Amino acid sequence: MATPAAPFVPGLELARTLYEEAVRPILDTAYPGLRYAAARVGAGSEVLGFDTARSADHDWGPRLELFLAPEDVVRHGGQIRDLLAQRLPKQVRGWPTHFRRGSDPLDPVGHMEPTEGPVDHRVSVHEVGSWLTAQLGPRAAAWGDAGPAIGDWLALPQQKLAEVTGGAVFRDDLGDLTAVRRRLAWYPEQVWRYLLACQWQRISQEEAFVGRCAEVGDDLGSAIVVARLVRDLMRLCLLIERRYPPYSKWLGSAFGQLRMAERLAPSLRGALGATDYPGRERHLCDAYEVVGRTHNAIGLTEPVDPTRRPYHSRPFLVLHAERFARALLETITDPRLRELPLTGGVDQWADSTDLLGHQDAIHAAVDAIIPK
Repeated sequence: MATPAAPFVPGLELARTLYEEAVRPILDTAYPGLRYAAARVGAGSEVLGFDTARSADHDWGPRLELFLAPEDVVRHGGQIRDLLAQRLPKQVRGWPTHFRRGSDPLDPVGHMEPTEGPVDHRVSVHEVGSWLTAQLGPRAAAWGDAGPAIGDWLALPQQKLAEVTGGAVFRDDLGDLTAVRRRLAWYPEQVWRYLLACQWQRISQEEAFVGRCAEVGDDLGSAIVVARLVRDLMRLCLLIERRYPPYSKWLGSAFGQLRMAERLAPSLRGALGATDYPGRERHLCDAYEVVGRTHNAIGLTEPVDPTRRPYHSRPFLVLHAERFARALLETITDPRLRELPLTGGVDQWADSTDLLGHQDAIHAAVDAIIPK
């Protein structure tokens, strides 16, 4: 990819510059009085704030989403796209506004490239409703002001929720985009409590396996279980601090921004780096106790003893994390959630990228779990 010798600029800053210095003046001149929103939201590492210079090699650069009223999208959408192709500057902060579209089906992403002709830009024009449906699935069209139903919340991948509620809004004359983002900013409290219970339950189901694998000489299996538990603890911490856990590439980066990360990270690294069972057990139990004390501190339940203990009659030390799950379930008053098994949201039972992008399949699975 040919790019100018420009210093890296975080993508959200680049998007703001694109809007303020290029897109807004063009729209103000050509469409005075037009009401719209301008934002950088949706897919892209910059939306989560994790982009680096490496991100510039694909689908990164001066990008922007414009949101118009439905009738204005019909009336002006195509014209705005064409106008920007003719009038946008060739570069913003030294980065090309033109994107070469990949012709290789194995590499369909866009790459910035200088051009002397019209700019094939990444300023897209939408109306909020159809954009939200494209991001979160067809049921989003029926939510209205009430927002997602319980089944919808459980079917929404957390990465998608992070993309819709992350990024930055630079202008919102209509208010629709801001209202949607506010509505989806975090789970309703009862759904949150249920998801926390399910995450504790996931941990309880495997915490004794670290020792059991080691006991039969399966050191590799023991290490794999440790890695799974560390991931589940990190996701639990993000839920506790009301952050949508992103997908695996950015999970560690998001965890590192949490308040409890500094206290917890040494134990998690120690568990992952340990080469024997006693070391793995010690570091994991240290981590369990930190998270257990944090759970008690936020006051969602009556305090639960956060100290390590034997796993029944077996010689393994664990937290018995199901105790935290039970305590949370006792605080759930919504009868629909109380009837559900501890399967949780889609991210707690599915780990396939292709499935997480298939909303119809996810909803079918969630509908099968939720009692009619």
